[in-house]
Amino acid sequence: MTSTPDISLRGARLPRSQRRAQLLDAAKDVFVERGYHAAAMDEIAIRAGVSKPVLYQHFPGKLELYLALLDQSIDEFVESVLMSLDSTHDNKRRVAAAMETFFEFVGGEGDTFRLLFENDLTSTDAVRGRLDALTRRCAEAIAPIIAEDTGLSPEEAELLAAGMVGMAQVAARFWLTSDGSLPRHHATSLVATLGWRGIRGFPRLDDERRD
Repeated sequence: MTSTPDISLRGARLPRSQRRAQLLDAAKDVFVERGYHAAAMDEIAIRAGVSKPVLYQHFPGKLELYLALLDQSIDEFVESVLMSLDSTHDNKRRVAAAMETFFEFVGGEGDTFRLLFENDLTSTDAVRGRLDALTRRCAEAIAPIIAEDTGLSPEEAELLAAGMVGMAQVAARFWLTSDGSLPRHHATSLVATLGWRGIRGFPRLDDERRD
């Protein structure tokens, strides 16, 4: 649904950080609805209730605006993953909480996942590098849990963590687009069980590594 711009904000003076957040919110709506190439700075300015010069004061072009929005969305998602991992000290529950975060993200009403994974710039270096960094940051957060539970080296644990991140992304997107009727909590539980049993399948190797 197209949001109605708050015209009262057009002439209002806002702190730079608040204005920037307002512009990014408006831009997200337009980019998700239109895709990058069809999105227009004119429409983004109208949605935000500002003039184009104000928009260009903060972002010199559409690409810079899009990448700033991508960076913000990635930071918010990684923060959600970190919070889910910090929500418990039980590693099995940590895996389940992380999977829930992925499914909530994909199935959320804001469609931010489409901005990240279904945009028309995913093949460009600037965007691809950011998505790869997203996977790496999530893997780096999950890897210590895998290392703790398996005794694997940091490099081995990070590789498995990257595999789990990929599994979570693909499974959550498949669940969203499939014609099945699995409730989200059940789909999340299935994938979390698969991931946890995979981790638990590795015997602890501490004693072997001391030899």
